Amino acid sequence: MLSVELNDLEKHKGSLIGHSPWKTVTQEMIQAFADATGDHQWIHLDVERARRESPWKSTVAHGFLTASLIPLLNQQVINVQGKSASINYGIDKLRFPAAVKSGSAIRSKMELMDVTRVDDRRTLATYRTTVEIQGEDKPACVAENLVMYVA
Repeated sequence: MLSVELNDLEKHKGSLIGHSPWKTVTQEMIQAFADATGDHQWIHLDVERARRESPWKSTVAHGFLTASLIPLLNQQVINVQGKSASINYGIDKLRFPAAVKSGSAIRSKMELMDVTRVDDRRTLATYRTTVEIQGEDKPACVAENLVMYVA
C-alpha cells in the first residue's frame, strides 16, 4: 500500500499506484446486490439455468456490483494522509469489458491520472481503476473514478 501525504499526491501523477489484494465475488454477494437494487435477472441468480443457457456457463455479477467494489478495493492500494475526508465524487468513462463469474477473484489496478487543487481545503484526484479478473485476459471494469480529498 502506498502511503502519501495529500500535499505530495501530485508527485505520483501519471504513475501506477498499485494493485489491491484479490477479492472473491460470491453468489451471496450477487444475491444481496440483486435484493438491494431489485435487479433479479436470471443470469445473476439462477445457478442451474445459467450453467445451461448463459454464455459464461455460470451466474455473473452485476456490472454495478463490480463498480461498487472500487472504493473497497482501492482503499487497500493507497492511503492518503493529511485529509479529514475522502468523498466519492463520481465516475467517468465507466466500461464493463468482461463479466465476473460467481466465485471469481477480482482486484483493482490504480493509476493516478490527475490531481487538481479545487480550493484551500479540497483536492480532486482522478484515478484510472481497472478491475482485473484472476485468470482472465479482459478486465471486468475500467473506470476513471474521482475522489475529492478534504483537508
